[in-house]
Amino acid sequence: MIDSELPDDDTASRPRGPGAPGAVRALIVDDEPLLRTHLAHHLAQLWPELEIAGEARNGREAVDLVVQLQPDVVFLDVHMPGMNGVDAARLMGPDVQIVFVTAYEQYAVAAFEQGAIDYLVKPFDAERLAESVARLRRRVAERRRMSAADGVPGQVAGLVAGAPEASAALGRLPPGDLDAVLGALAGELRRRAPAGDRLQWIRASVGQMIKLIPVDEVLYFRSDEKYTLVVWVGGEALIRKSIRELLDGLEPETFIQIHRSTIVNLRYVAQVIKGPNETAEVHLKGRSETLSVSRNHVHWFRQY
Repeated sequence: MIDSELPDDDTASRPRGPGAPGAVRALIVDDEPLLRTHLAHHLAQLWPELEIAGEARNGREAVDLVVQLQPDVVFLDVHMPGMNGVDAARLMGPDVQIVFVTAYEQYAVAAFEQGAIDYLVKPFDAERLAESVARLRRRVAERRRMSAADGVPGQVAGLVAGAPEASAALGRLPPGDLDAVLGALAGELRRRAPAGDRLQWIRASVGQMIKLIPVDEVLYFRSDEKYTLVVWVGGEALIRKSIRELLDGLEPETFIQIHRSTIVNLRYVAQVIKGPNETAEVHLKGRSETLSVSRNHVHWFRQY
């Protein structure tokens, strides 16, 4: 494929049209369009019936597309701007087979092997990809067989919660152990990430003034459709930055997303109270209000 035939990267995060009923569907996630194209080309040769349902350029787009498309398989780059591949995988749940794609880094490869997680090392060769495809075929077929036996349709069934034998049959750790492996690896990736582009100040309009708010003094951000509320030790203000834009610039070990509309500064968290249906409630130091933690983000507090 020549460069002029490559897809416009602005459309990378858009899902493709519906495929054949019952087809195995995959999502390719990488911030390099040429690498996405390269992987898709080899997959077409090794697994012709595989449907590439969509592509994404970063972890946040990938999480959104997994919810929208419910693919069987995600080929997920580890190192991407903003949310890395490991943090994205932790939000995808057990209902998808994940193959991590990484540059050769021994600490990452060791973590993947420990967790029985499939991975490809860049630049991958056809033989290694063929081995991965063979494993994926077996796992997807086994998952669908189990779903049919349970009378649960399609890709939504996934693994049976609390059934270690089902996880073993699919070559996966039980969800809790898998999350522990991914959590340890995510922490290592964040420690190694460069800090040069992180936000130091938030510019906000307060009356007729432009206020410079030190990021370290921010307790939390909460957004609605048009604005984001910044609450800091000195007051409150509205800004036009979205939650996604803020997350890409904030220190990931200090600021975490706890809801689709909320980011909290862990330095100001007093306690976390578990709620029903895998939710929780954050109590802040010296504040009366509480912040809701959705089930998609409660994993941040499981060690609590």
